[in-house]
Amino acid sequence: MKLVVGLGNPGDDYQNTRHNTGFYMLDLYLESKGLTNYKSKFNGLYITASVEGEKVIFLKPQSFMNLSGEVIRKFVDFYKIDVNDIFIIHDDLDLPIGSFRLKATGSSGGHNGLKNIESHLKTQKYKRLKVGISHIDREDTIEYVLGKFSKNEQEIIEKTSIIIGNLLDDYFKMSFDSLMNKYNRKIG
Repeated sequence: MKLVVGLGNPGDDYQNTRHNTGFYMLDLYLESKGLTNYKSKFNGLYITASVEGEKVIFLKPQSFMNLSGEVIRKFVDFYKIDVNDIFIIHDDLDLPIGSFRLKATGSSGGHNGLKNIESHLKTQKYKRLKVGISHIDREDTIEYVLGKFSKNEQEIIEKTSIIIGNLLDDYFKMSFDSLMNKYNRKIG
């Protein structure tokens, strides 16, 4: 069984903000598959599906970003999910808009949602997809990540979501090393 998690903040105030890129990518992927009926459990919205013959839980934690690990831990414990079968999709300030990077392990890089996940899973060894939201140095970081995409940025994110949809399809068919070799490219 696999657990695919999109990170974000719940509520209308945070919809379409940069920090909700994980939610957005997960929603677009699931909509493309005709999967839109989320259920609620353990303070998370989730959809269960069979993909390539394997049960997959797609999850959007409904605690705030900084408490995502609590929700993920409850799903991991209840469904007996191995940490090797967890895949997190999240925003990343250090990558330009329109870019993304797959990682098999690593530090939180200052991302509070990932810090909380690491705290609750007791490891940094979980797979992740970092989706670039860029960062403009002159803006306050919190204000920036909680801000909405400009029209131009939104167009770039939508184009990126198509590639990420293909990446997610491949995630269920390929080894993670092969997936990284196929999709991770030099940026800049």
